[in-house]
Amino acid sequence: MPKNRPGPTLADSRGRPRARRRPRWVAVLVVLAVVGTAGWFGARFLIQSVVNPQCTIKAAGITETFDPDQTANAALISALSIKRGMPPRAATIALTTAFQESKIRNLRYGDRDSLGLFQQRPSQGWGTKEQILQPVHATTAFYDALEKYQGYETADITKIAQRVQKSGFPEAYRDHEGQGRVLASTLTGHSPAGLTCRLDAVKTSLTPERVADDLAEQMGVTSVRSGEDGLTVTARDRTAAWAVAQWAVARAEIYGASRVSVGDRAWDRSEGGESWSSGADGTTVRIDLG
Repeated sequence: MPKNRPGPTLADSRGRPRARRRPRWVAVLVVLAVVGTAGWFGARFLIQSVVNPQCTIKAAGITETFDPDQTANAALISALSIKRGMPPRAATIALTTAFQESKIRNLRYGDRDSLGLFQQRPSQGWGTKEQILQPVHATTAFYDALEKYQGYETADITKIAQRVQKSGFPEAYRDHEGQGRVLASTLTGHSPAGLTCRLDAVKTSLTPERVADDLAEQMGVTSVRSGEDGLTVTARDRTAAWAVAQWAVARAEIYGASRVSVGDRAWDRSEGGESWSSGADGTTVRIDLG
């Protein structure tokens, strides 16, 4: 019987033909592809981290930018002035004050025991800590105090805000009257299509019923028809319609609103949300969620 052949020796291995090496240019292309892909993802991450969600308001030749948290609070403050039947000047005073006191943020801290949007103090009778941290209560308390002063509609912003707030820096209110005016004019519906927001894609959305409840509580609007994926509001006039629409855009991050329309004009979150489409407006507002 033939003897078993031993396995290959080192010399036998060396004697076999070597596998062909890939050309160097292939390796170079692979490296460039990896570097290019990493660079693309890095650039994308950088752009996303720099371009943060932002809302822009344009009115009377003035442009101001805010983040969604600020516009959400500003919309609530303006809405409550509408519900109370107060003039836009009331919203201007309230928003100017809130901007000076908290940058329109519901702060849980402040000087001594100051809290909330207006930095109100429990020790001065504005309510309990828990109440002051509720934006509806805090704003209502501010307007209650404001209405006690006759002629507030035409009063100097510094004097009237100081009467209500009793701030240690009364002259500082005047520095923010521009922001207060542009916010109030837009959010009360007197500057149509003045507010747009560039936001990330919707992650979660609230129910139409919840949005309708907030609209009733904050603006007093009850002419609402809810559906599975949104709600339709019939406003009393064009100004009221724009107030509702811009309230919805300003609070879109909270509710998960994807599109808001007034007649044929629409703000669309998926298209960048940086402008309203052209067309005829009207008194019907549609708020799409999700």
